[in-house]
Amino acid sequence: MTNPATLLGPARWARVVELARFLSVGGVAFVVDLGLYNLLRFGPGELLGAKPITAKVVAAVVATLVSWVGNRLWTFSHQRTTHRGRELLLFGVINGLCLVIAAAPLAFSQYVLHLDGPVPDNVANVLGIGLGTVLRYVGYKRFVFTGGDEASDEAALALAAQPVVPLDAVVAAEQSVAAHHAEDPLPR
Repeated sequence: MTNPATLLGPARWARVVELARFLSVGGVAFVVDLGLYNLLRFGPGELLGAKPITAKVVAAVVATLVSWVGNRLWTFSHQRTTHRGRELLLFGVINGLCLVIAAAPLAFSQYVLHLDGPVPDNVANVLGIGLGTVLRYVGYKRFVFTGGDEASDEAALALAAQPVVPLDAVVAAEQSVAAHHAEDPLPR
């Protein structure tokens, strides 16, 4: 049996694994978001039965926290930074934008189309969550979990600070990096 990493190449295979992890964490967050929304809105006591947007915000905030933990510790574990507060803040900003995107179909369904009930609410929720998923992945990868590039950033800064670098030092550094990648081709 052929190894998928051999067919796709290590970089593409790493991206496939990362996307699979992202989607699985997103799946858990999706269940939390939709489940909590339905519990708050239509469950016992209908705690937020008359407040669909409030129920959506509460459910999305809880799902965001679940998603942050899963993405930080599993999906993007090899790209975590040492600045957890910065990551959480940017994660929150991106998810805040996605919450607006996710709540828009629900608000449209409720207040423009005057559709109310579990079916139209859940259709609107699924649509909104789907629209936000692509933005989340790109945002997390580009702005939140950027730690995988810290070593190359430090090397670039060192070269900029010291413009004259002996060629043998550059060659030795490149060989060291190549040897490291040969030992461990997939980032952790």
